Amino acid sequence: MTTRTLIFIYNANGGIFSAMADAAHKLVSPETYPCSLCAITYGAVSMRGEWKTYLKRLGHETRFYHRDDFARDWPGEAVTLPAILEQTGGGTLSTLMSKEDLDTVQSVAQLVAMLEDRLAR
Repeated sequence: MTTRTLIFIYNANGGIFSAMADAAHKLVSPETYPCSLCAITYGAVSMRGEWKTYLKRLGHETRFYHRDDFARDWPGEAVTLPAILEQTGGGTLSTLMSKEDLDTVQSVAQLVAMLEDRLAR
């Protein structure tokens, strides 16, 4: 059996100041917020309960990155963000959900359904 790790990459920088600016942006102008993955899975300041519950029962290792962290840890990877990637036991990355996919998602339930479909392939 191949070990799968899901890598969730937000189109936002890490750190407390970035988090505060992102929270304000989501509240003031959600239609221009550049990270659909964050907008779907997080409220203003914390992860949505429905998403947190799903991740706990997912059955795959998960890693979460902000764009600056991902660029530091994966310097050779060019990925349009946000994105959900899969890393197999061999270390190869492949895209499970692209920015274009994530930009169509309107709810945690829709995200879960799309991700489950991709994982089943």
